[in-house]
Amino acid sequence: MSAVPVSAFDRLATNYDEVWTHSHAGRLQREAVWRHLDPLIHAGDRILDLGCGTGEDALHFSLKRANVVAIDSSPMMVEAARGKGVDARAMSVEDIASLEGTFDQIVSNFGALSCVRDLSVLGEPLQRLVRPGGHLAICLMSRFCLRESLYYFARGRFGKAARRWRGEASASIGLRVFYPSSKQVQRALSPNFRLVVDVGIGVCVPPSFVRGVSPTLLTRLGRIDARIDASRIGRSIGDHRLLVFSRI
Repeated sequence: MSAVPVSAFDRLATNYDEVWTHSHAGRLQREAVWRHLDPLIHAGDRILDLGCGTGEDALHFSLKRANVVAIDSSPMMVEAARGKGVDARAMSVEDIASLEGTFDQIVSNFGALSCVRDLSVLGEPLQRLVRPGGHLAICLMSRFCLRESLYYFARGRFGKAARRWRGEASASIGLRVFYPSSKQVQRALSPNFRLVVDVGIGVCVPPSFVRGVSPTLLTRLGRIDARIDASRIGRSIGDHRLLVFSRI
């Protein structure tokens, strides 16, 4: 398992909401994830949010009257989440085996598990923590993001354009990021989880660092994403890929 430098995420915490959460592109991508997860969540459900960041997802699920436990390895991220009223605690994903009880849903959004080299080491604790019939939702950074590659190719930054293709890369904030394929994730979680949702997130909506796209155009791109995210092309070229598993 990858050892994630906590300080890297502490540095991001101060402006994470400004740069990502509250950006128009970031909001559209997050709402795309919610569109697939909300039908699975019911009042009273117990949810574990792995890598909760500043708590935006946990807050959304709480407003749906779910009982959310949120963890993140970054104390600064946890502090930001608590500031929103989220029940958040500082804990790395490596330590989830110490958690007790079971959950109706476990959610890990926007690449929190992309910092884990081998997801199979989480198979046993996840199998124990998700109740039979419950769901595990993992939104990972995709192996190939068309919009990102085109953006960097156009600027002559060819290494950056192809950074995801090898399956792992060094991020600018000082950590190693991994880009497993859908099949690799399925093998890592086998035989206890069955894939029920596989969609692209941010297929036409670009990553938040892409500037100069009007809010009107971004909204239209979001509508296109909603129509094509489950298609083969949609699953293959998005910024992220959402995989939802049912616990067998």
